[in-house]
Amino acid sequence: MKMHRSHLVLSVLSACIALAACSKQAASPAASSHNIHGHVTSSAGAEAGVWVIAETRDLPTRFARTVVTDDKGDYLIPDLPAANYDLWVRGYGLVDSDKVKASPGQTQDLNAKVAPDAKAAAEYYPAGYWLSLLEIPDESQFPGTGPAGNGISPLIKQQADYIRMITSGGCVVCHQLGNKATRTIPALFSGYDNSQAAWARRIQSGQAGAFMTRTIATMGLEATTHMFGNWTDRIAAGELPPVPKRPQGEERNVVITQWDWADPTAYLHDVVSTDRRNPGVNGYGKLYGSLEESHDYLPVLDPVTNSISRVPLTMMDPNAGPVPDLPVADSPNWGAELPWDSRANVHNPMFDQDGRLWITARVRSRDNPAWCKAGSSHPAAKAYPLEGNNRQLGLYDPKTGEYKHIDTCFGTHHLMFAEDADNTLWTSGGGPVIGWLNTKQYLATGDYQAAQGWTPFIVDTNGNGKRDVFQKPGDKPDPNKDTQILPGFGFYAVNPAADGSIWGSILGFPGGIARLVPGSDPVNTALTEYYELPLGADGKPVEGYSPRGMDIDRNGVAWVALASGHLASFDRSLCKGPLNGPKATGQQCPEGWKFYTEPLPQYKNIKRSGSAEGSYFTWVDQHDALGLGANTPVDTGNESGALLALKNGEWVRMIVPYPLGFYTKWMDGRIDDAKAGWKGRGIWATYSSRAPFHMETGKGSTSIVYHFQMRPDPLAE
Repeated sequence: MKMHRSHLVLSVLSACIALAACSKQAASPAASSHNIHGHVTSSAGAEAGVWVIAETRDLPTRFARTVVTDDKGDYLIPDLPAANYDLWVRGYGLVDSDKVKASPGQTQDLNAKVAPDAKAAAEYYPAGYWLSLLEIPDESQFPGTGPAGNGISPLIKQQADYIRMITSGGCVVCHQLGNKATRTIPALFSGYDNSQAAWARRIQSGQAGAFMTRTIATMGLEATTHMFGNWTDRIAAGELPPVPKRPQGEERNVVITQWDWADPTAYLHDVVSTDRRNPGVNGYGKLYGSLEESHDYLPVLDPVTNSISRVPLTMMDPNAGPVPDLPVADSPNWGAELPWDSRANVHNPMFDQDGRLWITARVRSRDNPAWCKAGSSHPAAKAYPLEGNNRQLGLYDPKTGEYKHIDTCFGTHHLMFAEDADNTLWTSGGGPVIGWLNTKQYLATGDYQAAQGWTPFIVDTNGNGKRDVFQKPGDKPDPNKDTQILPGFGFYAVNPAADGSIWGSILGFPGGIARLVPGSDPVNTALTEYYELPLGADGKPVEGYSPRGMDIDRNGVAWVALASGHLASFDRSLCKGPLNGPKATGQQCPEGWKFYTEPLPQYKNIKRSGSAEGSYFTWVDQHDALGLGANTPVDTGNESGALLALKNGEWVRMIVPYPLGFYTKWMDGRIDDAKAGWKGRGIWATYSSRAPFHMETGKGSTSIVYHFQMRPDPLAE
């Protein structure tokens, strides 16, 4: 049949258009056999900024992936492993939708459920919104007058210090406050005369009971149990918290993947995935965790096979006993059982450049060997002998499966590698000293005694620019000498900077940060600068106070999480006055500090700057592992149930909606494949509360590994 030329052109155009449409459809995220996508609506219409959760137990360990809907209510869950999934919607203003069965490759529209009332909606709010209902004792009540007075301990001189003890200086240092498990009274305590008495009994529960009791006693037992009892009573009577905002902007680009690991009795502190200095190390490799106090193994996650395993830990001294306390009283979850039994007491893990795993771990009992003490020929012991410590070091090589004990004279808590030729491993937790291990020397010789050193914290108070004979705390002041300081915990965090200095956070009130310059012979030449949080003429904080964990960016700016509900930055280059000498009292550089209020409400009756947050740690994404930009500081957001990234002065909340109760103490950024876009990047964290049974999933819950990723838009494949 003869076709007219114009008809032929139209036919070709039509075919091209059809082919283009087919090509577009084939390239669409919806066409991938690894995705689930769809549209979310409720009786109110399209639901923007709500979460869609896909969870399965078909894989070797429980697996879940969560995304956020865009402004039209559309969602796309990318790259799901082959399995059958429960799919549902959760969001502020909603109650959970019915779960729907789904598999990768499906289109699945979802029906969200509008909450029937404000009380039902509030069940899904982050814990910090509920905690903001707490009524802190009025500023006029401080200093406390003790049991015979107002019930506040005389040790607490200021309201701000009391708040510190509630947040990252006491209660929230171990678990979240305001989740359902803590804002309600367990049945075990229902027989008491009032909620104050129930709280006095509650804090004695389980193997953490002694620590909780000491913490509350430091604050003042009568006033503090009354405060918490009043809080839970008002909530039981129907008082509701402020309403949080749904995820906005880049918050809708977050993809969160979860794997269960460890066991229901395990308390994890940290997780590690790579070498902090080079986040391409161990790409797509296994992750390792640390079980502080609870058990003697390293939990392991293989995120490629979605499987978990364990590395058993041993002791150098087989006679060293376990470290957890005995219960003061029965626990609502564990009764008189002793779920924790650790001797190794691993706190913090870190990868080196070759994929070896270094950990702060106990290898023996507290008393130091003779080579650490007075009379030893060890250079550091000659300069500053040490009698004992509570934790040392361990080394695990995943390639050989070998675990080695490394005895140290100094105590350890956190650890981090310097960017130097010796791959020096610096540690916190040494009390009056800071310690280090020359790992290059140790790996070459196996001699951990010769490879280690330590030094006290010496401030150049005579201002001559070098370390001289120093006076110790309590000595008669001598303007011709330098001065040893004894920060409460030594360095808490430890952060080697690009310029060779070592930074650390100093706990307490008002607390501060310190910068140590090792010099040519750190044992004898190291000098320390100390910078307190600024105080006014009345001795009260100008704004923020009381650091916990901190980090340094590539420009030498320190970022630190504060108990006041702030993230603070400290830029030493902005200091106008002398940084040492007799005027360097700690308050010498208020101009170096800047404060950012974390995105939670402030406590109900507090007018000062801050919030009911109080993050445990700040981590800086030096190498843009997440995709929000290099040097982005990220707070652990322990009361927000989220990681909190500060981008251009604005907060990006990476909220974990399920299970409620997300709480972490550290994070780690890894670039699995720099060429894979957002899919090859992310931040790793683990559930770090001492009470995994405080999550909404209750007793039997294990700790969780979380992978946070940031895609370019909410529907990116």
